[in-house]
Amino acid sequence: MKIYLFSLAAGLLVGIIYSLINVRSPAPPVVALVGLLGILVGEQIVPIAKGLWKNEPAATSWLHQIKPHVFGHLPKGNDGAARASVLDAEKTKNLS
Repeated sequence: MKIYLFSLAAGLLVGIIYSLINVRSPAPPVVALVGLLGILVGEQIVPIAKGLWKNEPAATSWLHQIKPHVFGHLPKGNDGAARASVLDAEKTKNLS
């Protein structure tokens, strides 16, 4: 979680510097970011439909397919947890 906070803090610092020197950010507008979110969520429609077709519970599809793809995995502090996360991701990939 710390890496996300550091990333946010760095972004805020760069934004302040851009503002002080009157430079526009090269970042895409919010509309583009919302479109990217739509693409990310839209990719999950087919796996959900497949799960429903196989009578798989929606919670299973959400936990094993959609959540890891849309939200990613939070970084872990120790190597053991990181390896476990990678193994879980590989198991999930093999199940689909």
